[in-house]
Amino acid sequence: MPPSPSSSVSRAGRTGRDQGPGRSVPPAPPQDPRTGRGPAGDVTPRRPRRPRRSPLPYVLLLPALAVLVAALGYPLYRQAVMSFQEYGLAQQFGQPPEWVGLDNYITLVTDSYLWTVIFRSILFCFANAAITMVIGTALAVLMTLVSRGPRLTLQIGLLLAWAMPHLAALTVWQWLFDAQYGVINWVLTNLGFDRFAGHSWLVDQLSFFVVATVIVVWMSVPFVAFAVYAGLTQVPDELYEAAEIDGASAWARFRTVTVPLVKPVLLIVALLQIIWDLKVFTQIFVLQDAGGITSQTNLIGTYIYRLGLGEGEFGLAAAASWFVLLLTVVLSLYYVRILVREEEL
Repeated sequence: MPPSPSSSVSRAGRTGRDQGPGRSVPPAPPQDPRTGRGPAGDVTPRRPRRPRRSPLPYVLLLPALAVLVAALGYPLYRQAVMSFQEYGLAQQFGQPPEWVGLDNYITLVTDSYLWTVIFRSILFCFANAAITMVIGTALAVLMTLVSRGPRLTLQIGLLLAWAMPHLAALTVWQWLFDAQYGVINWVLTNLGFDRFAGHSWLVDQLSFFVVATVIVVWMSVPFVAFAVYAGLTQVPDELYEAAEIDGASAWARFRTVTVPLVKPVLLIVALLQIIWDLKVFTQIFVLQDAGGITSQTNLIGTYIYRLGLGEGEFGLAAAASWFVLLLTVVLSLYYVRILVREEEL
């Protein structure tokens, strides 16, 4: 007996949805919710679960955080409180400080000289960091190319420059740039540049920062060179050989192989260099005492020092120090975001 139309329709509804005239797609077979397997043993791919993060790294960070809080917590607290007070020489002799609220911050924000110092500090910071990174990276690459003897000689020279105390190094640099007896003026004069006879490098603002840049870069290059060289030693030689077989030039190999693999090291070193160059103090302070004009050569570190100890305005100096902290966070935020992104990848 032929099936009735109603039974055919009901059978079509049980076997699949009507996709058009004469077409029907059978439904997926039922699966076991525990195993994900169908009746024929097929396996449906499941979304991979994220591995559960262990709390052990955070526990290991607790001792370091405790030391930081103990060493920096109270000074930061006192600095924050002092920035809202009128704290001068009278308070050093026992007079209670007067609470002035945001007056110190308003005074600094409305002072055009502070913004000049901040702009000068940022410009000096990025110029020194860029020059240091370029020279340090070039020396690191050079150490990977030369033989053992020249490499050890270069490493010993960098290590001695890095280990020399700042004041001792600055004494030598002052003698080199001395107006009357300096070697730099003597060499330039003998090369035919007569205008450098008796030239004072520290009186003019531009030449002052040229000397300061030479000293800061000379002291900072060894760290960058050693850190980048350590990263370069971890790059497999097979990658360079493959790139060379493909016809890549030396610059192309450096750009496409070396830089991507050493990028985390470069980012960390650049971040540290920016922070250090922003807080340069000793080199600028000593050069100012050797003949530099303070008002024209102040950076943020020497500005705060002279505002506090020089003029006795400790409340203003405490408020200005928070500008340094904010500036450091803003300048390093970009690099920190890149480092976090690299870590997540």
